[in-house]
Amino acid sequence: MTTTSETKTTQLAAIEQSGWGLPFRFFQPHNLAFWVYLVGVGGGALGMFRFFGGDGGFYTPALTGGILLFGLYLVPWLVLLRHQNRYTAQPGRLLTTAFAWGGIAATFWIALPANTALLELWTKLGGTAFAADWAAGLTAPIDEEFAKALGLVLLIGLAPRLVRSVYDGAIIGAFIGLGFQVFEDLLYVYNGAAQSFGTDQIGASLQVFLVRGASGIVSHALFSAIFCAGLMWVLGRVPGERDVVRGVLTMLVAMVFHFAWDDMNGLGGNGPLVAVLPFVIAAVELTFLFSVLRHAARRERTWTRELLGPEAEAGVLDPALLDAVSGLRKQRKAYRKHVHGRRAARHRMAAASDLAREIAHAGGRETDRVAHARAEVLRLQHPAP
Repeated sequence: MTTTSETKTTQLAAIEQSGWGLPFRFFQPHNLAFWVYLVGVGGGALGMFRFFGGDGGFYTPALTGGILLFGLYLVPWLVLLRHQNRYTAQPGRLLTTAFAWGGIAATFWIALPANTALLELWTKLGGTAFAADWAAGLTAPIDEEFAKALGLVLLIGLAPRLVRSVYDGAIIGAFIGLGFQVFEDLLYVYNGAAQSFGTDQIGASLQVFLVRGASGIVSHALFSAIFCAGLMWVLGRVPGERDVVRGVLTMLVAMVFHFAWDDMNGLGGNGPLVAVLPFVIAAVELTFLFSVLRHAARRERTWTRELLGPEAEAGVLDPALLDAVSGLRKQRKAYRKHVHGRRAARHRMAAASDLAREIAHAGGRETDRVAHARAEVLRLQHPAP
């Protein structure tokens, strides 16, 4: 394959800046972030044991049902997030570490005791009626969003070359939020069974699953993806991406969404408007999320394009395929029309993504795996007659 030195230099720079292809190493005893993470998860595990340990045996049917239901609930979420983890994809072990922080440390080490203290404070300051309408929204958006974002900060400390772009922050934030969401749902399952004094525990867990599962579509995973994207704009870990004003506003919007979701009864005046508000708020949240992801992906798309530049220059990828694999939904849709087939387009884009990943893992060097991935792209683009 013949490429100019300029495109090869640009490719190597994209690999270096993105950190794509680097492995994630969790065990780093010389790193303070590693110990803070362990303390957080250890403290969260202890808090979880204390919470469920007292009467946990009696509520085993409810907890078992909750674990099974929300375990299944994770499957479509992971498929969705895997689809979003495109471009310079984050490794699975890093995302698992993020999920564990959100589920164990952020939930049981920070949010649970902080929520308890703040809810009591709001009740004392405003009375029980005020607390019923507003205390949740004045509490959770503050301590929970920062508790989850602390996980992102620790992962930057553990993998500074992997966690670079705003898009990285959005993806990692979504996994942290998803962990928080699932473990918080188990808390609700336990509390629901306790409130019904252990009667019909499976029915209680199913009821919580239906309510929390539906509302979870626009809940913690979404809040954290937006909040952590904003935090990455503030930190500006990639040249040209720092935008403090946009970052702070994005973080505030995530907190406002969290407030609106938690205090819907107060916002609706406990009247008929409450029935409409969830749909209005969900529509606004999803629109804002897609806007954030679109802006956040700019740097990642540029890296993908630069990484595949030498391949396009050598004719391995045609321009339309390069646009599709480094583009947005519009470019992917155009490519499907270009090749007159959804399935063929999907296979070619997947093959081009695999080639980009192999080049990144090889650090831009020529290896057998790169050659194999390249051959697959060529085979799909120019099938034998």
